[in-house]
Amino acid sequence: MTSAERINDDAIGLMHRIGDAARHASRALAQASTAQKNLALTEAAKALRESSNAVVAANARDIAAAKAADRPASFIDRLMLDDKRVAAIANGLDDIARLPDPVGTVLAEWTQPNGLHFQRVRVPLGTIGIIYESRPNVTADAGALCLKAGNAAILRGGSESHHSSVAIHACLVAGLKAAQLPETAIQLVPTTDRAAVGEMLKGLNGAIDVIVPRGGKSLVQRVQDEARVPVFAHLEGICHIYVDRAADLAIAVPVVLNAKLRRTGVCGAAECLLVDKNAATDLLTPVVIALLDAGCEVRGDAATQRVDQRVKPAAANDYGFEFLDKVIAVKVVDGVDGAIDHIARYGSQHTDAIITGDEATAERFLDRVDSAIVLVNASTQFADGGEFGFGAEIGIATGKMHARGPVGVEQLTSFKYKVRGTGQIRPA
Repeated sequence: MTSAERINDDAIGLMHRIGDAARHASRALAQASTAQKNLALTEAAKALRESSNAVVAANARDIAAAKAADRPASFIDRLMLDDKRVAAIANGLDDIARLPDPVGTVLAEWTQPNGLHFQRVRVPLGTIGIIYESRPNVTADAGALCLKAGNAAILRGGSESHHSSVAIHACLVAGLKAAQLPETAIQLVPTTDRAAVGEMLKGLNGAIDVIVPRGGKSLVQRVQDEARVPVFAHLEGICHIYVDRAADLAIAVPVVLNAKLRRTGVCGAAECLLVDKNAATDLLTPVVIALLDAGCEVRGDAATQRVDQRVKPAAANDYGFEFLDKVIAVKVVDGVDGAIDHIARYGSQHTDAIITGDEATAERFLDRVDSAIVLVNASTQFADGGEFGFGAEIGIATGKMHARGPVGVEQLTSFKYKVRGTGQIRPA
């Protein structure tokens, strides 16, 4: 056996031990009280605040390695932690603790004519596997959401954020200990061996119930192609914002700028601006100039290029492309139906928005755009579980089975039927 084969076998064995531990922990979590889970979360938040300097120092090691590897600015932004971001992560843990506990909620109940009483009740999914890359906050968000929903979590962060994730995970474990819950309820995979990912995608002999990938297109594509368990994910965030003829310029300019430029590296960043051809004079020009003046590269069609000499010609593949940078594609379309058709062709069913003062047009857009999140007169950057009141999110799902949109605590549960009788038997 070669040394590479031995390392691979070691990683496989490690992952199956992690899976077995998660399976046992999930049983304890399914029976944990709301008070216990909330204590674990608030104590983890407290540990994170007390360890802020250590977490930032660990993150600095990851940042230094990323810069040495000449990673792009958008990557560095996703990876970077400072005191403010660490505090926000800790606040997110407290927010999740304050959420209603979904486990045990009765979704529906009824009694059949034969006297059988039925209840549909929320229950945890079991064990969630999360595979992510350069966002160390995912360690806290995913672990906390899984815990609140009564699930065990197996976290496999990327090598790029390894030191940051280890420091954050230690705070989560401190919270579990304080609440007398199994430390293996939230496990961080200690190896960066790719074989670990492969074993997770196989389900670890039934230990993993759902996989959630958070990262670039290649990671998500691999997970969707290879996973043998259900996947909550989106492949890309090709988000559009459409400025209608009935839009208020005072709303359109700041909303478009925020949608594109607040944080360019997030999946809810607008990648394409569509403008009604009947608003080309009054709306297209000021919106495009505002983007250019803010330092955004604009790639547009012929009508957009006539607005300003700084506009670059849009290539065919600029539409439907996730830039994740200060770049936006712009196109003039034939009204709301033209926008809907463009989004259907080039979008990724993630998040799309319309700016309009016409209620009928807004409703048409809301009803006909088949995306997980559709907004009116608001930035696409609200595509975030925290902004939905979910406390945080484990990811955005664009599929149509089980979970869609931000995946919060409710989406991390399933249900079972509790049926109570008084001796009923089914007739032959």
